[in-house]
Amino acid sequence: MSDSPTIRFASPELPKAGVLAVLAGEGGAVAASLPESVRAQIKRAADVAKFKGKALSTLDLFAPAGTEIERIVVIGTKADKPAAEEDWLKIGGTLAAKTKGAPAVTLWADGATGDLDAEAAAAVAAGVLLRAYEFDRYKTKKKPEEDADEKTASAVTIALKDTAAAETAFGRFREIAAGVVLARDLVNEPANVLGPVEFAERIEALSAAGVEVEVLDEAKLAELGMRALLGVAQGSPRPPRLVVMRWNGADSGAQPVAFVGKGVCFDTGGVSIKPAGGMEDMKGDMGGAAAVVGLMRALAGRKAKVNAVGIVGLVENAVDGNAQRPGDIVTALSGTTIEVLNTDAEGRLVLADALWYCQERFKPRFMVNLATLTGAIIVALGNHHAGLFSNNDELAANLTAAGLDTGEKVWRMPLGPEYDKQIEGKFADIKNIGNGRAAGSITAAQFLQRFVSDVPWAHLDVAGTAMGSPANEYNQSWASGFGVRLLDRLVAARYEAN
Repeated sequence: MSDSPTIRFASPELPKAGVLAVLAGEGGAVAASLPESVRAQIKRAADVAKFKGKALSTLDLFAPAGTEIERIVVIGTKADKPAAEEDWLKIGGTLAAKTKGAPAVTLWADGATGDLDAEAAAAVAAGVLLRAYEFDRYKTKKKPEEDADEKTASAVTIALKDTAAAETAFGRFREIAAGVVLARDLVNEPANVLGPVEFAERIEALSAAGVEVEVLDEAKLAELGMRALLGVAQGSPRPPRLVVMRWNGADSGAQPVAFVGKGVCFDTGGVSIKPAGGMEDMKGDMGGAAAVVGLMRALAGRKAKVNAVGIVGLVENAVDGNAQRPGDIVTALSGTTIEVLNTDAEGRLVLADALWYCQERFKPRFMVNLATLTGAIIVALGNHHAGLFSNNDELAANLTAAGLDTGEKVWRMPLGPEYDKQIEGKFADIKNIGNGRAAGSITAAQFLQRFVSDVPWAHLDVAGTAMGSPANEYNQSWASGFGVRLLDRLVAARYEAN
């Protein structure tokens, strides 16, 4: 996040130059703590422009009289219900978009309309950071003299009375935002740069933040018996990895929470090859793993008082003469035999071994897995909710609440014996697809549940939300980093020690 604006919190003082940002509520009303001359100019401009303070609407005043301020940006906050965390993120994103390239920006948060307290101010700051994100490392840069305005580093000051509380809150938000950015970077990377080995190397860098990282190579996976995962990888010359991350922020004896991610670094579909159109997007088929890595970065960064395990299975699903074939039978780590009827239903094979390994080794309080698993979930839910499948009502309710709190929403989908019957195998215990296209997301979840014993478990199908989801005020990236904020909130609200 080196190119992101510098964020600081300071006591209220009108800036002598740069851009002043002001929040407005009902009818365009602004904070009474602003100087009368400034309020008068904003009111006159709002009357002329018929600006009513509607949430995320903006009003610009250039070269306001009686001050050296170059510009005043008014951002509306009026909404039908009280502002939640995502609303403040969106305000921060709007602020970043409207002031891009400005050398200095001051947001007047003292007595701001909408009750912008320390937590809200920190969320606004996080929104600024997330909106500032760009993945442009492979673009040829312009010459400095041609790109001077864009290269000017912006500084954002949030002016409010309780700076200490805001700094404390922002310390947490900043680390969560860093986790989101890490997840976005991983998903945005091209597959020729980020294969399983390179992905594992990126994860090893988390050791600097206090995360214990263990990388299991191909020989170790074979020794353990992860034949489902290895079967996916066998068509690629790039060897697979399984990476275990551990953050120990609570008592050594405390039972950990666990997160498991599908990390298919590129998915051709294997022998059941995908159509050429849109296949380039399959570099993002490791969005679940990226979210788990970003989450572990966030938990470690903010020193979360929890013991957490993150496990990602990293493979490339390619096609060559050694690739597994439709009709092959593999034996998973659990001992379950699987008919591979479609090699493009590969993520569930990776997760089968990763989930079993996680529960058997770590005995977690719960497991949540994330995977860009099925196109069917996009048909069902579009790009605004992740599909939620769970064997535990309490865990499902906690995830749903965390989704509503953060704006990373989930929608619970059914599981049941009727669907489970559809994955029974003809020549092996189970098969890796259901009966035709019907209920494809559900039968995929039923497959995963076969590798979960009695531990509370949830599966998040993030195919519609991790990549290519609609842009919003705090994310303009193809990769969203979906899941990091959701799961951090789940931990913080329900499972973290006081």
